[in-house]
Amino acid sequence: MTHAKRTIAVFTGNRAEYGLQYPILRAIAASPLLDYRLIVSGAHLDADFGRTLAEIEADGFKVHGEAKIDMQADTLFATAQAIGSCITSVSRILADMRPDALVVYADRFEGFGAVIAGTQTNVPTAHIEGGDLTEGGALDDSVRHAMTKLSHLHFTTNQQATNRILAMGEEPWRVHTVGFPAIDLIQDGLYATSGELTARYGLDPHRPVVLFTQHSVTTEFDASQEQVAPSLRALKRLAAEGVQVIVTYPNNDAGGRRIIALLEALAAEQVPNIQVHRSLGRHNYHGVLALALDPQGRAVCMGNSSSGIKESPAFGCPTVNIGSRQDGRLRGENVLDVGYDEDAIYAAARRCIDDDAWRATCAASPNPYGVGDAGKKIARVLEEVPLDAALLRKRMTLTGEVRDGWYR
Repeated sequence: MTHAKRTIAVFTGNRAEYGLQYPILRAIAASPLLDYRLIVSGAHLDADFGRTLAEIEADGFKVHGEAKIDMQADTLFATAQAIGSCITSVSRILADMRPDALVVYADRFEGFGAVIAGTQTNVPTAHIEGGDLTEGGALDDSVRHAMTKLSHLHFTTNQQATNRILAMGEEPWRVHTVGFPAIDLIQDGLYATSGELTARYGLDPHRPVVLFTQHSVTTEFDASQEQVAPSLRALKRLAAEGVQVIVTYPNNDAGGRRIIALLEALAAEQVPNIQVHRSLGRHNYHGVLALALDPQGRAVCMGNSSSGIKESPAFGCPTVNIGSRQDGRLRGENVLDVGYDEDAIYAAARRCIDDDAWRATCAASPNPYGVGDAGKKIARVLEEVPLDAALLRKRMTLTGEVRDGWYR
């Protein structure tokens, strides 16, 4: 007797998020017990941010639903409106699709809308990367923890994150420590070779390369241009010294378009050794970080993207983390933290390029986000977890009793 496959809806609203979900989609697609239904939204459908829908299709995945989000302005008001339109769009798709479960990633406003749509329509919802911390002025922590409390299953990237979710009163059987999904692809060597990068971007793998992405800090979005300007000046100094610089666009958060205006102006200057791209795609982005595996390559990750914290350690790639956006996040020993100061940013980048002892420390630094197989672990849970009333009925494990003056 054969059993019908479980249908797993996977929501993605952002290029970086999709790169992290790829191993999960791959594992679900490979499972004899699961079928995926892919829902795309947000920046994937926005030409201003690279319209990365093409990357998804190039990976061989079928898109089953497009959840269009109305976000015309570059403000927090527009973000709030976008969450509402995302809830409307995704709930309509889920009503038609009728999946057995929904998978949503991390802490972005699009994912927040998708989780609300899923849980409020009684679709068992799995949240990936809950329990992390980013205390640096973004709205990420509030959104991520809210998504955790709404969701029915939790897949965390590290034990600290698992402990925080348990401290929120979630039942232990719902929480699974699986590691960081992007490490799956890195362990499998699924990234661009130096030859591919030379052909596509004209990079010389034997010269220093800086890969730069700086997002807005959503609670300080009015200062986004002021915060990124010192970084761009430091990049120009590095480029004048022969360092190859690849700049990619920020996310579609409030303040993002203000940063893009500066990046467009930088591109128009045609500064030698600087190139600006809307998106490299996961394959090429990881390929540039992988240049650090060659001691002669001297690749550096710079900006305030979470990739500099969570993905760079897998390549032993030094990272210059700028500003407050990643404050509080678990990190390896390969990260240098600096403020919005041109000289400090420049000096940190030069250290990452020139200091052999520091590069050796980065290369030897263990990755706190696991060693791979997260996608398979997630798929296995989705295959086996009972899809019953107990899954949908959330229970709080904390009794609220007072002992020695403390609530327990």
